[in-house]
Amino acid sequence: PMDVHVGKRIRQARESSGVSQTTLGEAVGVTFQMIQKVERGSNRISAGHLHAAAVALGKDVGWFFNKGA
Repeated sequence: PMDVHVGKRIRQARESSGVSQTTLGEAVGVTFQMIQKVERGSNRISAGHLHAAAVALGKDVGWFFNKGA
């Protein structure tokens, strides 16, 4: 369940920032397909990649775990 939640939060942050999956993937060091899978919750994101996504999206890492909007 937490993987799905974190993936949804990544998608929320990415879309609100106007960043494409390809651009986020490049910033994180993974393919856009990996970003798709993470956002769907079918793949886990590593701590290092989550940190890179947080930096790219201007969020604190803890934001992705927060249940609030």
